[in-house]
Amino acid sequence: MKKTNFDLYLAKQMKDPEFAARFDQSGEAWDVALQLTALRQRAGISQKELARRLKTSQQQISRLESPGYEGHSLANLRRVADALHARVRVTFEPMKTTTKKSSKRTAFPPRPVRRKQKREHV
Repeated sequence: MKKTNFDLYLAKQMKDPEFAARFDQSGEAWDVALQLTALRQRAGISQKELARRLKTSQQQISRLESPGYEGHSLANLRRVADALHARVRVTFEPMKTTTKKSSKRTAFPPRPVRRKQKREHV
């Protein structure tokens, strides 16, 4: 399949680590928005009806379902899930490493070792 101008532009931009990180983050916001919208639609209710159930505005539901919105709180997502008879699951994934040097690193840095301080008795 022939690459479009956008494909070529995106490939060039993805070489910039900062751009790639922002791009990945925006994908996460899209995932949340699409999941919320699909869940509400599967329940067969409108944004207005969901807003009524949550005692909020239709505009707030629209904001939650917007791919550009990143202000989701876990508590609010739980409220929406409860209203739609669903549950919230959060998954953390290790970041992919690209260099040989960083491939030896673990996804999470080791915790510092805490040493007990000796107390002097007076």
